[in-house]
Amino acid sequence: MAETRHFKALWVEEVEPDQFTRSVVERSVDDLPEGDVLVQVCYSSLNYKDALSAAGNRGVTRRYPHTPGIDAAGVVLESRDSAFKAGDEVLVISPELGVSSPGGFGQMLRVPSAWLLPLPEGLTLRESMAYGTAGFTAAACIEKLQRMGVMPEQGEILVTGATGGVGIIAVGLLALEGYHAVAATGKLEQADLLRRLGAAEVVHRDEVNDSSGRPLLHARWAGVIDTVGGSFLSSAVRATKPNGVVTACGNAASPDLPLNVFPFILRGVSLIGVDITRPAMQEREQLWRKLGSSWKLPLLDELVREVTLDQLNPEIDRILQGGQVGRVIVNLGSL
Repeated sequence: MAETRHFKALWVEEVEPDQFTRSVVERSVDDLPEGDVLVQVCYSSLNYKDALSAAGNRGVTRRYPHTPGIDAAGVVLESRDSAFKAGDEVLVISPELGVSSPGGFGQMLRVPSAWLLPLPEGLTLRESMAYGTAGFTAAACIEKLQRMGVMPEQGEILVTGATGGVGIIAVGLLALEGYHAVAATGKLEQADLLRRLGAAEVVHRDEVNDSSGRPLLHARWAGVIDTVGGSFLSSAVRATKPNGVVTACGNAASPDLPLNVFPFILRGVSLIGVDITRPAMQEREQLWRKLGSSWKLPLLDELVREVTLDQLNPEIDRILQGGQVGRVIVNLGSL
C-alpha cells in the first residue's frame, strides 16, 4: 500500500461561465476514479490537445474541474491485476486519459489495467514522454505512408508544421528511413535544427500554402505528413504526385478543407486520416518498440524542454499561440 495519499495536480476550474483558471493544487488519492492500478506519474508531456483542455475547450473536455494530460509515464504503486506489480515502469494510454478522466498533469493516476503498456525496451520514462502522443502520431503517419507503398525512391515527402511536436519528430523519423524530407515551417530560425535532424530542405510555410484556388498544382510530393490542416492540407493534396499519399493528423490552422475532387480522380491521390485513439494495444506496442529501437532519434534530447508542474502555465499559453518549438515534457517530481 502506498504511504503517500496526497499529490499535486494541475487543476482547471470554471470560475465564471466560460472563464477558466489553472492552478496547482493538492489532491487526495481518494478523489481518483476507480481502477485496477495506481500509478505514480514521473513524466508527462504537453500536446496541443492538452492546451485546449487546459483552456476550457469543451470540444476536448466537457466536464470541469479537470486535470489535463493525455500522456503519462510512471511507476506502478499498487495493482489488483497480476499482469502488473508494484515497481513496474509503464505508459498510460487511453483516449479517455486527460480528456474525460484525470490526466498526466497530476502526480498520481488510478486507471484500468487495460490502459497500461509496459515501458518499451530501449526507452527511459523521460524519453518515452519526449515522444509522447506527438511522437507516436508521427510514427503512425510514416507507417501509413509505408503501408500505402510510398518509398524513399519515389520522391520528396512534405512535412507541414515541421517545428511542432509531431512535425519535428516526423522529420527525424523520415530521415532515419532514408526519405527526402522537406520541412515547412514559419520558424526559419529553427532551420539548422531541422537540417541536423535530417531534413533535406527547409522552406517557409508560405511556399507550400497556395491561395490561387487552382484545382491542381504542380505535382511535387510523393507523400505528405500534414499536421496543421486547412489551406495547408488543401495545397498539399493539390500538389501531390499521381498515386501519392497524404496523411492528415492535425487542425491547428483550421478544421476546414477547401478542396475539390480533381486530385483524387485525375491523379489518384490518397488522403489518409490518422486517428491515434483507434489502434489496438498490440499495434501500439509495435510502434512503441520501434521508437525505442530502429526509430529512436539520436537528437531526441535536443527536441525537448523540461518543465515542472509549477512552470507549465506559460507553456500552455505558448503552444496555444503557436510559439512552441519541439516537445515540452513535464517532470512531476517526487510525491
